[in-house]
Amino acid sequence: MSELNFELIAGSADSAVILHIPHSSRVIPADTRQDLLFSDEDLERELDEITDTLTDLVAMESLKKLDSKSPLPWLFINRLSRLVIDPERFPDDREVMNKVGMGAVYSKGTSGEQLRAADFNSGDLLERYFHPYSIALSNLVSERLSKTGYALIIDVHSYRPQQHPNAINHGQMRPSICMGTDKFHTPDWLKTLFLKEFKVLGECLENQPYSGSYIPLEFFERDERVWSVMLEARSDTFLDHALKPHQGLAEISGSLARFISSAQASAL
Repeated sequence: MSELNFELIAGSADSAVILHIPHSSRVIPADTRQDLLFSDEDLERELDEITDTLTDLVAMESLKKLDSKSPLPWLFINRLSRLVIDPERFPDDREVMNKVGMGAVYSKGTSGEQLRAADFNSGDLLERYFHPYSIALSNLVSERLSKTGYALIIDVHSYRPQQHPNAINHGQMRPSICMGTDKFHTPDWLKTLFLKEFKVLGECLENQPYSGSYIPLEFFERDERVWSVMLEARSDTFLDHALKPHQGLAEISGSLARFISSAQASAL
């Protein structure tokens, strides 16, 4: 039986924009927690490291700052921790993060320590959470396509100033803002608008340290009407050392609002 691990907040009927927030939650159901090998203290440290803290608030605040003529975007928010399932990973051998035990269901943590037993069967978590999530987001994209003729997914993330040990992209730059793009689903004009609105926050690099942007598998490299771009904000641009928001949150949500408004106006 599937369980809703996401929240869908409706936007305007004529809006093609979907703000996707996959990694902001720290919630882990009790039956999932019992399969995690970390102590409670170690698990809290892991959640501090891996959660995209308050990116849901960044998205929500951006809606308050939209141009008055801009349709209200739709929000799709993962309400469980990525330590339950990571909806942004491929659920099969295509996923490059499988090599470090951080695919759709993590077997290892950010330090490389074993998070779940080596023989853990991830099938139940995929069935309960991953696949229903993917289907629901695909359905939302289909609805936006039928109503507006296109769909724009803005994938909202953050990352810590220091790279964690169990990673595959060591040695890359960690700018204030990373723009994740896809060669098929991110048109050049969208990149230009993104850079215009976010470079005011500091250095903004494309696909460094993280690359790509979320596209439901149903549309991946198949439908050019589905556009996607990833916002990756370095966490100290809007959070302090205790992971509490500072003035930077207002600045980044303002840039996101301007980007949404300009992207919708350009697409019309």
